[in-house]
Amino acid sequence: MPSGYLWIKAAHIIFVTSWFAGLFYLPRIYVNLATVEDAATRERLLTMARKLLRFMTGLAVLALALGMWLFSYGVGMGAAWMNAKLALVVALIAYHVWCAILYGRLVRGEATHSHVWFRWFNEAPVLLLLAIVILVVVKPF
Repeated sequence: MPSGYLWIKAAHIIFVTSWFAGLFYLPRIYVNLATVEDAATRERLLTMARKLLRFMTGLAVLALALGMWLFSYGVGMGAAWMNAKLALVVALIAYHVWCAILYGRLVRGEATHSHVWFRWFNEAPVLLLLAIVILVVVKPF
């Protein structure tokens, strides 16, 4: 591997981990928004969600850019595990976008999901993380 590869890989892992932290926490804010009754708390939660969504979007962009840079070195290119991982990354991006759509609905007061639904929604990134890590480390196929 060229010099600098491991630094890029380390930065990629750091940004992916940080992005996931946001993906784990944002739906938890949505759980609280689904049950909140007073306006001041609602506004505070919406502000928290907006700031977190903005911050984690930046983290996602950096994680994806570094991932593409790593992919350009050809590691795993054409391997079935890498194709599966990339498909899961696309699903992760879709989940992130869904979080942003839900935020917009919550701001407009259009969200119709219960706190229980948001709790289940919050499990998706956990499952994606488990699958992605297993694919990258174990390379089962």
